[in-house]
Amino acid sequence: MPDSALKNIKDFQKNKTSQKTKTIFHMDGDAFFVGVEVAKNPKLKGLPVVTGEERGIVSALSYEAKAMGITRGMPIFRVKRDFPKVLILPGDYRSYAKYSSMMFDIVRRYADDVEEYSIDECFADLTGLEPPLKMTYRQIAERIKSEVNEELGLSISIGLAPTKVLAKVASKWIKPNGLTVIDRERISDFLEKTPIGKIWGIGPRTAEFLNGFGIKTAQDFYMKKLEWVRENLASPYEVIWQELHGIYVMEIDPKPKTAYSSIQRTHSFHPFTNDKVFLLSQFSKNMEEACAKVRHYELVPKKISIFLKTKDFDYITRFITLPSPTNAPEILMNLVREKFKEMYRRGLQYRTTGVTLQELVPSCASQGDLFGGTERAHKFEQIHKQIDSLEEKYGKRVVYLASTHNALKNKGKGTNADDLDRDLLFL
Repeated sequence: MPDSALKNIKDFQKNKTSQKTKTIFHMDGDAFFVGVEVAKNPKLKGLPVVTGEERGIVSALSYEAKAMGITRGMPIFRVKRDFPKVLILPGDYRSYAKYSSMMFDIVRRYADDVEEYSIDECFADLTGLEPPLKMTYRQIAERIKSEVNEELGLSISIGLAPTKVLAKVASKWIKPNGLTVIDRERISDFLEKTPIGKIWGIGPRTAEFLNGFGIKTAQDFYMKKLEWVRENLASPYEVIWQELHGIYVMEIDPKPKTAYSSIQRTHSFHPFTNDKVFLLSQFSKNMEEACAKVRHYELVPKKISIFLKTKDFDYITRFITLPSPTNAPEILMNLVREKFKEMYRRGLQYRTTGVTLQELVPSCASQGDLFGGTERAHKFEQIHKQIDSLEEKYGKRVVYLASTHNALKNKGKGTNADDLDRDLLFL
């Protein structure tokens, strides 16, 4: 538990009357990726739309697609087979990041302390802003909602409450396009209708554990004594319990986010090709660039995915779970070559290669394995740190993998303007 959270709990227990009522704002984008696609192309409004074609699974979906029975994570081939009327789009991650930034900037017009929690979610502390803005907290939220909709064409749902956990409950209460206020006096009204597993920070296993004690709703958990929580659960759940009681423990963190949860590099080329050597070299170039990016942030991926896009815009995607996390491109390319054998079809022409490094974790947090793989990877990573230093002095491509040479030699083939260099924040 953060030191600041512990301090807040202790302060509350010493003198409950000293607790100043906070007003915490939470904004949540409604079907955000699809919402951006509709904002870019209003003709899509009201239609069943999904994104994620390049990944081979549904990344996001419109409410119309959800009503048809489509779910996030569903394979794209199933969508094509079972829901032929659904529009399937590749993700435009550059646009998603741009709209996300503009959305948060609108919130910052009204609040100084804004925490970017995910690409389509943020918290803000509105406490004390009523007098200077000459608006109630609800009116401030309504103004933000209106400006996001009018300026960006996006639908959002907003929650106002005394704490972050309760603000998350509020923003989920009415979706899409909702605005819900949880006053301290009405906390129980909301918690008794909220399943315990829907509370932010309580996952399926913890919910199942709590169900065993007869705790089915958030209100059941709320009614437990603090001593019971401390005896049966880890300290983060004490924080959740405090927040459900309207005690402001989880502070707003306004520092800009710099960590990535996934990084993608792609390359499109013309003319189309079925040249194996060229395609593998493009994968190698993608991988080197993506690995350089994650090394900059001292991260390593736990999973990777790769795709080939045919000239007819069909995607062939493979997913790889790494035996041990690493940002060494040599090791990752060995895995890519094996998957490439499954993906490649001699009779097809290809237009794009892509690599995504997923489930990024701090490099210091990666664990070793029993067979020396981590030690080998670490040696390569140290070499690449030296290469990174050289490139800072002398420019890019001072040293590169032999497998990347063909892609660099054939740079003249060019790229399409819609190439995606995807750096997705906190997904």
